Amino acid sequence: MTPSLLRRVRAASDQSPALPARSFRRSALLLAGTIALLLASRPAAAQEPGKLVRLARLEIYPEQLPRYRAALREEIETSLRLEPGVLTLYAVAEKNAPTRITILEIYASQAAYEAHLKTSHFLKYKTGTQHMVKSLELTETEPLLPNVPVK
Repeated sequence: MTPSLLRRVRAASDQSPALPARSFRRSALLLAGTIALLLASRPAAAQEPGKLVRLARLEIYPEQLPRYRAALREEIETSLRLEPGVLTLYAVAEKNAPTRITILEIYASQAAYEAHLKTSHFLKYKTGTQHMVKSLELTETEPLLPNVPVK
């Protein structure tokens, strides 16, 4: 029981002379035990590895755009086909600025993401396109509605 809760329990017992102290203490202990059991039965967040969701924002050199798009397509298709931990890789280009590309990446876990980075197809993509990429910004995100499926 926290010190502030204990103070409130003591204060309540002092203000309630009709309630025997022993009965009140027993009720307080029962309540504290129930709360402790409820908290202990909840799985800890660290025990439930969540999905990793990030945005990759890239700017591609205009003269490299067709080759970059071909390499990106190959990497995404291969990752989705071969890696069960890669849940979504969805790339879009801005209509008025086609060299600006954003990729929504969803992985089953941090471990799935780390495994993805070590695959031969990702390494081929990364080394083959690094000279095509003018800038890259990776943004970790937190899903606002994590239980809504991506269709």
